[in-house]
Amino acid sequence: MAITAAQVKQLRETTGVGMMECKSALVATDGDQEKAIIWLRERGMSRAQKKAGRTAAEGIVVFALSSDNKKGTLLELNCETDFAAKNADFSGFSNEITQIAMANNINSIEELNTLPFRDSNVEDQLAQLIAKVGENMNLRRVVTLNAPQGGFVVGYNHMNGKIGTLVSLKGDLSNTSMEVALDLAMHVAASAPKYLNRDLVDASELEQEKELARVNLRSQGKPEDLIEKILVGQVNKFYSEVTFIDQPFVKEPKFTVNQYIANQKLGLILDNFARFQLGEGIEVEKRNFAEEVSEQLNK
Repeated sequence: MAITAAQVKQLRETTGVGMMECKSALVATDGDQEKAIIWLRERGMSRAQKKAGRTAAEGIVVFALSSDNKKGTLLELNCETDFAAKNADFSGFSNEITQIAMANNINSIEELNTLPFRDSNVEDQLAQLIAKVGENMNLRRVVTLNAPQGGFVVGYNHMNGKIGTLVSLKGDLSNTSMEVALDLAMHVAASAPKYLNRDLVDASELEQEKELARVNLRSQGKPEDLIEKILVGQVNKFYSEVTFIDQPFVKEPKFTVNQYIANQKLGLILDNFARFQLGEGIEVEKRNFAEEVSEQLNK
């Protein structure tokens, strides 16, 4: 019998399994929802739904670069434990889909999930991996950088996939420029800039910083006619903390990043960057160990 989109949607909402697997289950059971659920359970698929509510803050950050360094993609894939993150299937999956994301210039997980992968799509294959490994997993974020004309992209991975960065630059690619670029990618990992330059700083964030500085200066008894003058230095300090080009270069802190690049005399210009830190911003649920063990034994 013909399986409708509504039937697939209903089964997916019930089980949490990907669309392609739901359709296969319905085809195999002539559209019977209850039998389809059993069909999925027999193959371990519906276990993914039970794990979906569990916190996934471990995992890996990986990057992929094109052979000509004209494009790079950074991706974060989460799981529940560091043990699962070292699983060969998990790492293989992350590397494969990062390559797929790069090939398709992907910048959102929604786009990535729908891409063809193996015999279905990325979302369905992740559901199968969840069932196989036995932990909740989450494709959290992805970004692709394309090199500016006449430029290139480099990537850097820190602490075995805990932090990943990409940096794109204008300029010729050579052994020397590659070495400088990798130092810059390492700097991003270490110093975590929020913005490339001052022009890109969020106006509301800058104004909030200024107002906090004004309040602090007034509490110190500074006269109003001096506050705005002092504020110039405060704002410059803020820029040196949040903008890539104004930060002290991690390997030579007496120079800003921009000064360091200029000193190399290679004609390089920073174009863009990206940085993912594993689990950044995820609130990890603290669980009672005895209860967790009991839960596992009673599955």
